[in-house]
Amino acid sequence: MDSELQRFKTDISLSEYAASRGYRLDRRESSRNSIVMRHDASNDKVIMTRQHDGHWTYFSVRDRSDHGSIVDFIQRRTRMNIGEVRCELRPWLDGGGTVSRPEPGTFTRDLRPVVRDRSKVLEAFSRTWPVRHSSYLEERGITAATLRDFRFRGRVRTDRKGNVVFPYYDRQGLCGFEMKNRGYTGFSKHGAKGLWTSRAVLSDNRLVLAESPIDALSYHQLHGDARTRYISMGGQYREEQKEMVVSAMKHMSAGSTVLMAFDNDTQGMVFADEFTRLAPEHVGVIRALPETGKDWNDQLRAMMGPGQSGSRAKDPCRT
Repeated sequence: MDSELQRFKTDISLSEYAASRGYRLDRRESSRNSIVMRHDASNDKVIMTRQHDGHWTYFSVRDRSDHGSIVDFIQRRTRMNIGEVRCELRPWLDGGGTVSRPEPGTFTRDLRPVVRDRSKVLEAFSRTWPVRHSSYLEERGITAATLRDFRFRGRVRTDRKGNVVFPYYDRQGLCGFEMKNRGYTGFSKHGAKGLWTSRAVLSDNRLVLAESPIDALSYHQLHGDARTRYISMGGQYREEQKEMVVSAMKHMSAGSTVLMAFDNDTQGMVFADEFTRLAPEHVGVIRALPETGKDWNDQLRAMMGPGQSGSRAKDPCRT
């Protein structure tokens, strides 16, 4: 094994290196275990983590083939061969040569390694309970009637701090949960994002794919009917998530409709294009865009007057 390459991948902060090349840390979307960095000029958006063995890794939300280590990061964005990458990174290890250090605050030097432990996730989740009222969700326009709908039974919970809790599932069951509140977004320690899903029934003939659970709840409140189920990836795009979404589309009955209710931005278009391409032939596909704002919660709140809750709007799939 090439020890120098291993040191590049573990000892150099990929976040700091990326910042030196024009990427900036998005603190609002970052956490202790993963960070989001954006490049304004290219519109690239990457998510970085640190594995339990110390390796920095990344993936681009714009291009699912763009992922890997700091070596991959450089080679995907330049024409450097492996020898040139070595010359590029050696000063970052030994301090020799000229290194263009980025401004403080545009990156992070370290991340807590991602450690998965399903039993700890289950234990923490057992200390949550179904939400009956949430001032945070109320401010977002989500009504108590929506929370009581059987579709979302057990899918929206709360904890002792008053956070709204959204559980995520993979093929083995609960794999993590997201926590939301005013100015706060967190994720369960030791967990991973799978899919947040509503409940489903055999007679369903519509599947709504949304970026966030709140967007799914908002779409339901605006356009929901008795035969619609909902899925959210939580704004991420992992290979396992993709496979589960494709499986969910395949399990819809012939003649069903899949609504791509992703955000009205570049990332949302990437998601919509990808899943439209992957949709099975027996379902129809519609790109459902909000008329106001970036996402469906923006539209829901735009329709609220002072002291009013979100009400139903014209359904883009109904005449």
